[in-house]
Amino acid sequence: CHINEHSIFERKNYFYPDLPKGYQISQLRQPLSTNGYVEIDVNGNTKRIGIRRIHLEDDAAKLVHAGEGEIDETISSAVDFNRGGVPLIEIVSEPDMRSTEEMRAYCETVRSILEYIEVSDCDMEKGQMRIEANISVRRKDDHSIWTDRSEIKNLNSIRYAMRAVEYEIERHKKALEEGKTLSMETRLFDVNRNTTRAMRGKEEAHDYRYFPDPDLVPMEFKSDWIEKLRAELPELPDERKQRFMRDYGLPAHDARLLTEDKPMGDFFEETIALYKGDPKFVSNWLLGDISYYLNTENLEIDETAITPRHLADLLRLIDQGVISGKIAKEIFPEIFETGKLPQVIVEEKGMTQISDESEISSIVDLVLQENPGAVKEYREGKERALGFLVGQVMRLTKGRANPQLVNRLLREKL
Repeated sequence: CHINEHSIFERKNYFYPDLPKGYQISQLRQPLSTNGYVEIDVNGNTKRIGIRRIHLEDDAAKLVHAGEGEIDETISSAVDFNRGGVPLIEIVSEPDMRSTEEMRAYCETVRSILEYIEVSDCDMEKGQMRIEANISVRRKDDHSIWTDRSEIKNLNSIRYAMRAVEYEIERHKKALEEGKTLSMETRLFDVNRNTTRAMRGKEEAHDYRYFPDPDLVPMEFKSDWIEKLRAELPELPDERKQRFMRDYGLPAHDARLLTEDKPMGDFFEETIALYKGDPKFVSNWLLGDISYYLNTENLEIDETAITPRHLADLLRLIDQGVISGKIAKEIFPEIFETGKLPQVIVEEKGMTQISDESEISSIVDLVLQENPGAVKEYREGKERALGFLVGQVMRLTKGRANPQLVNRLLREKL
């Protein structure tokens, strides 16, 4: 973005119950910054989304509706002023997005950047980031015909935003196909009915009667100070993604997922430094079992007892043949819940992998002796019979036998 060296505050005048002073402190003519962009990735394709402006304003209060069922069945409304007057940043994009997938990618990209530069934690459940989506639909065969835009306010999750926009797109398309005119309005998303409904008419800028705020002085930023801050910016998500692909040999998909969330990217790099093994092995665990657990428990990686040392030690035990991947998955929940080191849990539970060839060989002999039918099927070319025999060995060893060694010995003896 272009940072304006001279920026002013203005009063945006309107009446609504969540704004008792009758105006909002905002910026119209000379905002903090203008003419920027972010690049998003959708299905492997990069697209540039323009940023029209970034401005500062104060937040309104929050309306709280009481009653059973839907919002139109509300019996009373209250106003929560806890966030009223709190400063916020509004990032206004250009109308460059053409699908809900592009909107999702844009929101996730902006959220990652804000987290990386430590502007905000962007926890949408806590209201630290909200989405206001503007929708308009035009005809493919005549770009001069389009619907008046509608704005959906205060969407507090990307998933809800996608559902709301999908509904609104269909509503606009239907109106366009039927030749109906839609009002330019502000709408609310009803998460229970999966629909939007009108809140109030949408005003143009001149309806708000903007004028310079007499209580706030203009902000002046020197160009050398702006450049100093620009030079001090930390590594951003896209730069980190490219570095993960280059330095660690990760595929683009893994690198993107690991760098979207800063704590996850930090965890990956700290684990690599301790483990000194295959980066893809670390990535597989983070994006597989660990992400599944985090999603199930609705936790962030830095909200759990697991540390990079835990994961590095666990992977090292697998590499050394002390435990199998199956055993690692079995003890993983306990690591998360207790913070115990993997080696301690393995020793306490007696789960060390059996890699002694003579010990496994005697068990393989027993399995072959007790399952002549499976032996006959395998020798007749039925490969799946081998899987059955492996399973029998693993059953007798309670899952502790080295699976690679079991497979090799079975094939040799068969």
